Amino acid sequence: MTRTGLFPVALLAILAALAGCSDKPVGKKPGPPATLITVTQAKSQPLDVIESTLGAVEAVIDPKVAAEVPGRVLKIYVRSGNTVKKGQLLAELDPTDATGQHHAEQAETARLRSLLAQQERVVTRQNELVSRNFISRNASEDAAAQRDALKSQLTAAQARTAVAAHGLARTRITSPVDGTIEVQIAATGDYLKVGDPLVRLISNSRLRANLPFPESAAGRLKRGLTVRLSSPLVPGKVIVGLIEDIRPTLLETSRSLEVIARFDNPAGAEELKSGGSVNAEVIIERKEAAVMVPEQSVVLRPAGKVVYLIANGAARQQRVEAGAKQSGMIEILKGVQAGDTIALDGAGFLSDGAAVTVKETSQPATKEAPVATPAAAK
Repeated sequence: MTRTGLFPVALLAILAALAGCSDKPVGKKPGPPATLITVTQAKSQPLDVIESTLGAVEAVIDPKVAAEVPGRVLKIYVRSGNTVKKGQLLAELDPTDATGQHHAEQAETARLRSLLAQQERVVTRQNELVSRNFISRNASEDAAAQRDALKSQLTAAQARTAVAAHGLARTRITSPVDGTIEVQIAATGDYLKVGDPLVRLISNSRLRANLPFPESAAGRLKRGLTVRLSSPLVPGKVIVGLIEDIRPTLLETSRSLEVIARFDNPAGAEELKSGGSVNAEVIIERKEAAVMVPEQSVVLRPAGKVVYLIANGAARQQRVEAGAKQSGMIEILKGVQAGDTIALDGAGFLSDGAAVTVKETSQPATKEAPVATPAAAK
């Protein structure tokens, strides 16, 4: 057969095929494929609502040890950085003047004691003479008055002697507390007047944390609330304290509210240091049964914040009211109940009524007692 003869046969075959296709019924347009997701369940669990901030540590006990009597510094036994114990000798002042004053007061006390003893004998003799009617009672009363005056003078002299002895002892300057010498202010040879500082001590056994908070937190903070503190100096360790004071005015530079929390240093100078930074979490409230879901389950839509409830292979959009959040979890105040199954991975790709395929049920990312900040995004 020639090529010219084959052409009509091929054309007839193509036309027959097209005719056969036109006889098939027209099907419906297929819908979008189901979205592959994972799901989790809303959980009811305890929740600590917290306010967080970064503060600074200060020592509660940081006295400046000063001279209590005037004198020249003869010797200083410590220097900056030395650790000292309560009662340890820090320095000595020249005791010459204090010693002379003490001796003078001792001598005056001894003189008055002798005069008083003599006057006691005079009063005794006068009373005997009065009983025999050799002298008048007025003479006896005069002698008794002189005796009483000497008693008062002796009491005053004894008090001055005690003060002089105390002043002499104060020429030996000792540490009032256990601590560390932060700064040595005076040096050997300096003349110190009363009140002039010698050294500055710092004791890390009792500390306070100065914690700034925004003005908006003022209504939630109050004395007695528990504070959890952590520091780079003690990684992984939580120190618990209490709010003892809230300053009545705001800081001028930052317009923030300053909260004072005091606490005991767990191991004294070996742990937290005055001047260091500290992360603080104030426990505002504890909820025993908060409804919690992973943050990735909550999606922002034009209607607001929503989650997708999963049932019968479909997703139903549910608007929610979010509360506190912390550590990847968020509290649901309204819209979801504990036990509801919601979309987890893939929730951002869903819409109301979308078909879903559940890959597997993920383990809910919950903790025993999560802590939360009240400043969740609204």
